[in-house]
Amino acid sequence: MAVGSRTAARAEAFAAQVGAPRSYGDQAELLAAEDIDAVYVATPHTAHRDAALAAIEAGKAVLVEKPFTINRAEAEELVKAARARGVFLMEAMWTRFLPHMVRIRRLLDEGRLGDVRLVTAEHGVWFHRDPAHRMFDPHLGGGALLDLGVYPVSFLSMVLGAPATVLAATQFGDTGVDGQTAVITGYAGGRQGVATSSMEAFLPNRASIAGTDARIDIDAWWYRPTSFTLTARTGAVERYEFAVPGNGLRFQTEEVARCVRAGLLESPTLTLDESCQIMGTMDEVRAQVGLRYPSE
Repeated sequence: MAVGSRTAARAEAFAAQVGAPRSYGDQAELLAAEDIDAVYVATPHTAHRDAALAAIEAGKAVLVEKPFTINRAEAEELVKAARARGVFLMEAMWTRFLPHMVRIRRLLDEGRLGDVRLVTAEHGVWFHRDPAHRMFDPHLGGGALLDLGVYPVSFLSMVLGAPATVLAATQFGDTGVDGQTAVITGYAGGRQGVATSSMEAFLPNRASIAGTDARIDIDAWWYRPTSFTLTARTGAVERYEFAVPGNGLRFQTEEVARCVRAGLLESPTLTLDESCQIMGTMDEVRAQVGLRYPSE
Protein backbone atom coordinates (compact mmCIF):
# COMPACT_ATOMS: atom_id res chain seq x y z
CA MET A 1 0.00 0.00 0.00
CA ALA A 2 1.22 3.50 -0.81
CA VAL A 3 -0.02 7.10 -0.75
CA GLY A 4 0.50 9.73 -3.43
CA SER A 5 -0.13 13.46 -3.18
CA ARG A 6 0.89 16.73 -4.81
CA THR A 7 3.81 17.17 -2.43
CA ALA A 8 6.05 14.76 -0.57
CA ALA A 9 5.18 16.38 2.76
CA ARG A 10 1.43 15.92 2.25
CA ALA A 11 1.93 12.34 1.11
CA GLU A 12 4.12 11.52 4.11
CA ALA A 13 1.63 13.06 6.54
CA PHE A 14 -1.31 11.10 5.17
CA ALA A 15 0.71 7.89 4.95
CA ALA A 16 1.54 8.23 8.64
CA GLN A 17 -2.13 8.86 9.42
CA VAL A 18 -3.38 5.71 7.67
CA GLY A 19 -0.36 3.49 8.28
CA ALA A 20 0.80 3.25 4.67
CA PRO A 21 4.41 2.04 4.42
CA ARG A 22 5.27 4.21 1.40
CA SER A 23 4.46 7.68 0.13
CA TYR A 24 5.09 9.55 -3.11
CA GLY A 25 5.09 13.26 -3.82
CA ASP A 26 4.97 12.56 -7.54
CA GLN A 27 2.07 10.79 -9.25
CA ALA A 28 4.19 9.40 -12.06
CA GLU A 29 6.57 7.76 -9.58
CA LEU A 30 3.67 6.07 -7.79
CA LEU A 31 2.14 4.81 -11.03
CA ALA A 32 5.51 3.45 -12.14
CA ALA A 33 5.70 1.15 -9.11
CA GLU A 34 5.21 -2.37 -10.48
CA ASP A 35 3.92 -3.79 -7.19
CA ILE A 36 0.95 -1.40 -7.10
CA ASP A 37 -2.01 -3.13 -8.73
CA ALA A 38 -4.86 -0.70 -8.07
CA VAL A 39 -5.26 3.04 -7.55
CA TYR A 40 -7.96 4.91 -5.67
CA VAL A 41 -8.43 8.46 -7.02
CA ALA A 42 -9.57 10.75 -4.19
CA THR A 43 -8.72 14.16 -5.61
CA PRO A 44 -11.17 17.09 -5.88
CA HIS A 45 -13.85 16.44 -8.51
CA THR A 46 -12.25 18.50 -11.27
CA ALA A 47 -9.02 16.46 -11.05
CA HIS A 48 -10.65 13.02 -11.30
CA ARG A 49 -10.36 12.71 -15.07
CA ASP A 50 -6.66 13.48 -15.41
CA ALA A 51 -5.62 11.39 -12.39
CA ALA A 52 -7.74 8.44 -13.52
CA LEU A 53 -6.50 8.63 -17.11
CA ALA A 54 -2.91 8.54 -15.90
CA ALA A 55 -3.62 5.47 -13.76
CA ILE A 56 -5.45 3.76 -16.62
CA GLU A 57 -2.56 4.42 -18.99
CA ALA A 58 -0.22 2.91 -16.38
CA GLY A 59 -2.28 -0.28 -16.50
CA LYS A 60 -3.67 -0.06 -12.98
CA ALA A 61 -7.14 -1.06 -11.82
CA VAL A 62 -8.82 2.24 -10.92
CA LEU A 63 -11.43 3.20 -8.33
CA VAL A 64 -12.55 6.81 -8.82
CA GLU A 65 -14.20 8.71 -5.98
CA LYS A 66 -17.76 9.84 -6.60
CA PRO A 67 -18.87 11.77 -8.50
CA PHE A 68 -17.15 9.80 -11.25
CA THR A 69 -16.21 13.05 -13.04
CA ILE A 70 -17.80 16.49 -13.35
CA ASN A 71 -19.83 15.65 -16.47
CA ARG A 72 -20.82 12.81 -18.77
CA ALA A 73 -18.27 13.65 -21.47
CA GLU A 74 -15.41 13.17 -19.01
CA ALA A 75 -16.98 9.97 -17.69
CA GLU A 76 -17.24 8.52 -21.19
CA GLU A 77 -13.63 9.48 -21.84
CA LEU A 78 -12.52 7.43 -18.83
CA VAL A 79 -14.65 4.46 -19.85
CA LYS A 80 -13.31 4.52 -23.41
CA ALA A 81 -9.72 4.67 -22.15
CA ALA A 82 -10.19 1.83 -19.64
CA ARG A 83 -11.83 -0.43 -22.19
CA ALA A 84 -9.12 0.29 -24.75
CA ARG A 85 -6.39 -0.41 -22.18
CA GLY A 86 -8.19 -3.47 -20.81
CA VAL A 87 -8.11 -2.41 -17.16
CA PHE A 88 -10.73 -2.41 -14.42
CA LEU A 89 -12.54 0.86 -13.68
CA MET A 90 -15.29 1.70 -11.17
CA GLU A 91 -16.90 4.73 -9.58
CA ALA A 92 -16.46 4.73 -5.80
CA MET A 93 -20.15 5.04 -4.95
CA TRP A 94 -19.48 3.11 -1.76
CA THR A 95 -23.10 3.08 -0.59
CA ARG A 96 -24.05 0.74 -3.46
CA PHE A 97 -22.08 -2.09 -1.82
CA LEU A 98 -23.22 -1.76 1.81
CA PRO A 99 -25.01 -4.78 3.34
CA HIS A 100 -28.38 -3.05 3.62
CA MET A 101 -28.29 -2.05 -0.05
CA VAL A 102 -27.53 -5.64 -1.04
CA ARG A 103 -30.55 -6.79 1.00
CA ILE A 104 -32.80 -4.07 -0.45
CA ARG A 105 -31.91 -5.06 -4.01
CA ARG A 106 -32.77 -8.65 -3.16
CA LEU A 107 -36.18 -7.61 -1.80
CA LEU A 108 -36.81 -5.62 -4.97
CA ASP A 109 -35.77 -8.54 -7.16
CA GLU A 110 -38.15 -10.78 -5.20
CA GLY A 111 -41.00 -8.37 -5.94
CA ARG A 112 -41.77 -7.79 -2.28
CA LEU A 113 -42.85 -4.18 -2.88
CA GLY A 114 -45.03 -4.89 -5.89
CA ASP A 115 -44.80 -2.21 -8.57
CA VAL A 116 -42.42 0.49 -7.31
CA ARG A 117 -44.07 3.87 -7.85
CA LEU A 118 -42.08 6.48 -5.91
CA VAL A 119 -38.53 6.67 -4.58
CA THR A 120 -37.27 9.52 -2.40
CA ALA A 121 -33.83 10.23 -0.97
CA GLU A 122 -32.12 13.25 0.56
CA HIS A 123 -28.62 14.24 1.59
CA GLY A 124 -28.21 17.46 3.51
CA VAL A 125 -25.28 18.49 5.70
CA TRP A 126 -24.81 22.05 6.91
CA PHE A 127 -21.41 23.51 5.98
CA HIS A 128 -19.94 26.54 7.67
CA ARG A 129 -19.49 29.13 4.94
CA ASP A 130 -15.81 29.24 4.05
CA PRO A 131 -14.95 30.53 0.55
CA ALA A 132 -11.58 28.75 0.81
CA HIS A 133 -13.22 25.35 1.33
CA ARG A 134 -13.55 23.18 -1.78
CA MET A 135 -17.32 22.89 -1.25
CA PHE A 136 -17.67 26.61 -1.99
CA ASP A 137 -15.16 26.72 -4.86
CA PRO A 138 -16.64 26.39 -8.38
CA HIS A 139 -13.14 25.76 -9.77
CA LEU A 140 -13.10 22.49 -7.78
CA GLY A 141 -16.65 21.50 -8.73
CA GLY A 142 -17.99 22.57 -5.34
CA GLY A 143 -21.62 22.78 -4.30
CA ALA A 144 -24.32 20.47 -3.03
CA LEU A 145 -25.16 18.68 -6.27
CA LEU A 146 -21.91 16.95 -7.20
CA ASP A 147 -20.74 16.28 -3.67
CA LEU A 148 -23.99 15.43 -1.88
CA GLY A 149 -26.69 15.15 -4.54
CA VAL A 150 -24.89 12.36 -6.37
CA TYR A 151 -25.83 10.01 -3.50
CA PRO A 152 -29.62 10.28 -3.87
CA VAL A 153 -29.41 10.53 -7.68
CA SER A 154 -27.41 7.29 -7.74
CA PHE A 155 -29.93 5.71 -5.36
CA LEU A 156 -32.79 6.59 -7.72
CA SER A 157 -30.78 5.06 -10.56
CA MET A 158 -30.22 1.86 -8.59
CA VAL A 159 -33.94 1.40 -7.98
CA LEU A 160 -35.60 2.95 -11.03
CA GLY A 161 -32.93 3.01 -13.74
CA ALA A 162 -32.35 5.84 -16.21
CA PRO A 163 -34.95 8.62 -16.06
CA ALA A 164 -37.03 9.64 -19.05
CA THR A 165 -37.53 13.17 -17.70
CA VAL A 166 -35.69 15.41 -15.25
CA LEU A 167 -36.98 18.53 -13.51
CA ALA A 168 -34.64 20.55 -11.29
CA ALA A 169 -34.55 23.65 -9.10
CA THR A 170 -31.51 25.16 -7.38
CA GLN A 171 -30.70 27.78 -4.77
CA PHE A 172 -27.32 29.35 -5.55
CA GLY A 173 -24.82 30.59 -3.00
CA ASP A 174 -22.77 33.76 -3.31
CA THR A 175 -19.64 31.95 -4.55
CA GLY A 176 -21.47 30.61 -7.59
CA VAL A 177 -22.02 27.02 -6.46
CA ASP A 178 -25.39 25.49 -5.66
CA GLY A 179 -26.35 25.62 -2.00
CA GLN A 180 -29.22 23.21 -2.39
CA THR A 181 -30.84 21.41 -5.30
CA ALA A 182 -34.08 19.47 -5.73
CA VAL A 183 -34.56 16.97 -8.56
CA ILE A 184 -37.70 15.15 -9.72
CA THR A 185 -37.16 12.31 -12.17
CA GLY A 186 -39.82 10.61 -14.28
CA TYR A 187 -39.93 7.08 -15.70
CA ALA A 188 -42.09 4.90 -17.90
CA GLY A 189 -45.48 4.08 -16.44
CA GLY A 190 -45.64 7.21 -14.32
CA ARG A 191 -43.03 6.22 -11.74
CA GLN A 192 -41.18 9.07 -10.04
CA GLY A 193 -38.06 9.79 -8.03
CA VAL A 194 -37.26 12.75 -5.79
CA ALA A 195 -33.66 13.60 -4.85
CA THR A 196 -32.82 16.50 -2.55
CA SER A 197 -29.37 17.80 -1.60
CA SER A 198 -28.30 20.72 0.56
CA MET A 199 -25.22 22.11 2.21
CA GLU A 200 -27.27 24.90 3.79
CA ALA A 201 -29.50 22.70 5.96
CA PHE A 202 -29.13 19.61 8.12
CA LEU A 203 -31.73 17.28 6.60
CA PRO A 204 -33.18 14.10 8.15
CA ASN A 205 -31.20 12.14 5.53
CA ARG A 206 -33.72 9.36 5.04
CA ALA A 207 -34.85 7.44 1.98
CA SER A 208 -37.90 5.43 1.01
CA ILE A 209 -39.03 3.11 -1.77
CA ALA A 210 -42.80 2.94 -2.11
CA GLY A 211 -44.59 0.25 -4.10
CA THR A 212 -48.11 -0.99 -4.61
CA ASP A 213 -47.70 -3.78 -2.02
CA ALA A 214 -45.16 -2.46 0.48
CA ARG A 215 -42.77 0.33 1.38
CA ILE A 216 -39.14 0.36 2.51
CA ASP A 217 -38.07 3.13 4.90
CA ILE A 218 -34.32 3.44 5.38
CA ASP A 219 -33.30 5.02 8.66
CA ALA A 220 -31.00 8.02 8.89
CA TRP A 221 -28.46 8.21 7.55
CA TRP A 222 -29.89 6.21 4.69
CA TYR A 223 -26.57 5.70 2.89
CA ARG A 224 -24.99 4.20 6.02
CA PRO A 225 -27.79 3.13 8.35
CA THR A 226 -27.95 0.27 10.83
CA SER A 227 -31.51 -0.67 9.95
CA PHE A 228 -34.46 -0.35 7.60
CA THR A 229 -38.13 -1.30 7.76
CA LEU A 230 -40.39 -3.00 5.24
CA THR A 231 -44.04 -2.16 5.85
CA ALA A 232 -46.65 -4.09 3.88
CA ARG A 233 -49.94 -2.58 2.79
CA THR A 234 -51.60 -5.11 5.11
CA GLY A 235 -49.83 -3.49 8.07
CA ALA A 236 -47.24 -6.24 8.59
CA VAL A 237 -43.81 -4.86 9.52
CA GLU A 238 -40.38 -6.44 9.01
CA ARG A 239 -37.32 -4.87 10.63
CA TYR A 240 -33.85 -5.47 9.19
CA GLU A 241 -30.83 -4.75 11.40
CA PHE A 242 -27.22 -4.47 10.23
CA ALA A 243 -23.81 -3.90 11.74
CA VAL A 244 -21.46 -1.87 9.56
CA PRO A 245 -17.84 -2.13 10.74
CA GLY A 246 -15.58 0.89 10.41
CA ASN A 247 -16.67 3.68 8.09
CA GLY A 248 -18.33 1.40 5.54
CA LEU A 249 -15.80 2.00 2.77
CA ARG A 250 -14.33 -1.50 2.86
CA PHE A 251 -17.19 -3.05 0.89
CA GLN A 252 -16.41 -1.16 -2.32
CA THR A 253 -12.74 -2.13 -2.12
CA GLU A 254 -13.76 -5.74 -1.60
CA GLU A 255 -15.85 -5.45 -4.76
CA VAL A 256 -12.84 -4.12 -6.68
CA ALA A 257 -10.69 -7.01 -5.44
CA ARG A 258 -13.41 -9.55 -6.29
CA CYS A 259 -13.84 -8.20 -9.81
CA VAL A 260 -10.11 -7.98 -10.53
CA ARG A 261 -9.53 -11.54 -9.32
CA ALA A 262 -12.40 -12.70 -11.54
CA GLY A 263 -10.91 -10.94 -14.56
CA LEU A 264 -13.78 -8.44 -14.83
CA LEU A 265 -13.22 -4.95 -16.22
CA GLU A 266 -16.20 -3.43 -14.41
CA SER A 267 -18.56 -4.22 -11.57
CA PRO A 268 -21.96 -5.73 -12.46
CA THR A 269 -23.36 -3.96 -9.38
CA LEU A 270 -22.38 -0.51 -10.66
CA THR A 271 -21.59 -0.69 -14.35
CA LEU A 272 -19.62 1.94 -16.21
CA ASP A 273 -22.62 2.66 -18.42
CA GLU A 274 -24.69 3.40 -15.31
CA SER A 275 -22.04 5.76 -13.93
CA CYS A 276 -22.09 7.61 -17.26
CA GLN A 277 -25.89 7.71 -17.19
CA ILE A 278 -25.84 9.18 -13.66
CA MET A 279 -23.43 11.88 -14.80
CA GLY A 280 -25.78 12.55 -17.72
CA THR A 281 -28.64 13.11 -15.28
CA MET A 282 -26.46 15.52 -13.32
CA ASP A 283 -25.62 17.31 -16.58
CA GLU A 284 -29.32 17.76 -17.30
CA VAL A 285 -29.92 19.13 -13.81
CA ARG A 286 -27.11 21.64 -14.25
CA ALA A 287 -28.30 22.62 -17.72
CA GLN A 288 -31.77 23.38 -16.39
CA VAL A 289 -30.57 25.53 -13.49
CA GLY A 290 -27.65 27.19 -15.29
CA LEU A 291 -24.81 25.65 -13.29
CA ARG A 292 -21.46 25.38 -15.07
CA TYR A 293 -17.94 24.92 -13.75
CA PRO A 294 -14.98 27.03 -14.97
CA SER A 295 -13.09 23.90 -16.05
CA GLU A 296 -15.76 22.96 -18.60
